[in-house]
Amino acid sequence: MRESRAGFAYGVGAYALWGLLPVYFGLIMQVGPFEIVPWRVLFTLVFCGIAISLVRRWGDVARVLRNRRLTLTLLLSALLLYGNWQIFVVGVMSERVLETSLGYFMNPFVTVLIGVFVRKEKLSRLQWIAVCVAGAGVLAVTLGYGRFPTIAIGLALTFGVYGAVHKELGSQVSGLTGLTVETVLTAPFALVQAVVLQLTVGLSAFSVSPTVSVLVMLGGVMTAVPLILFGEAAARLKLSTLGFLQFITPIMSFLYGYFIAGEEMSQARWFGFIAVWLALTLLVTELVRQVRKAPPEQPPGLHTGPIPLD
Repeated sequence: MRESRAGFAYGVGAYALWGLLPVYFGLIMQVGPFEIVPWRVLFTLVFCGIAISLVRRWGDVARVLRNRRLTLTLLLSALLLYGNWQIFVVGVMSERVLETSLGYFMNPFVTVLIGVFVRKEKLSRLQWIAVCVAGAGVLAVTLGYGRFPTIAIGLALTFGVYGAVHKELGSQVSGLTGLTVETVLTAPFALVQAVVLQLTVGLSAFSVSPTVSVLVMLGGVMTAVPLILFGEAAARLKLSTLGFLQFITPIMSFLYGYFIAGEEMSQARWFGFIAVWLALTLLVTELVRQVRKAPPEQPPGLHTGPIPLD
């Protein structure tokens, strides 16, 4: 129970911070969307390097890189994350925030379906009702959008599979260690993309204004902190529970797109938004019921599982 509560807190923190990203990208609109992702990777690598040095875990990073299976798994998750970042930034900077919101509304269903059909996790009756209600809402939003939501589908698939891959890692790799390895593995891709941009259209992150330059550099912190929290949450929660928490991000993105960016909101989209809120209410009700029914925590010293290495 203690691990589950910590995982829940980590998950809420991660998705709330991700929900603020449209605000952040709105402040650096002068920088091209294909330039932002390489800078995010490189400054995230700087952040992780400092953090790993402070907690003295370079040995853990080396241990993971020596393990072929862990390295390949983290390479897969890193490439999924890189693609997810690029799709998201293009969506926000092309003023399609509501479509990115739709993508993250759909994303939990990818996660939940992987949990149910691949990992054989069980959902309660109330959770199935919540899935159906939220699914109806997402369908209504999709129909009301008026065209095939390429960005939404891309976001849902890339991050849904990314979460499932991280769940497979379990407690073998901590959030900070995993993110450091992922960033090391994607840094070459980021450098190639930056070089290609410099040779074609040029880089502008540090030529617009000092404020924009500072914000671009802070992208490492904005990227690393929620990912570390997510890694810790994925190691502690069932994939289906993690999937439901992901509704936090699209709700925040939706509010930004509608109230701040002023994107159009049809009746179908309103119906979908209300349906998702209803589904969340059902989910919270079920989570409270499960917490009340759970057995008491073991007293200290009665640890029965394997001791984590990281």
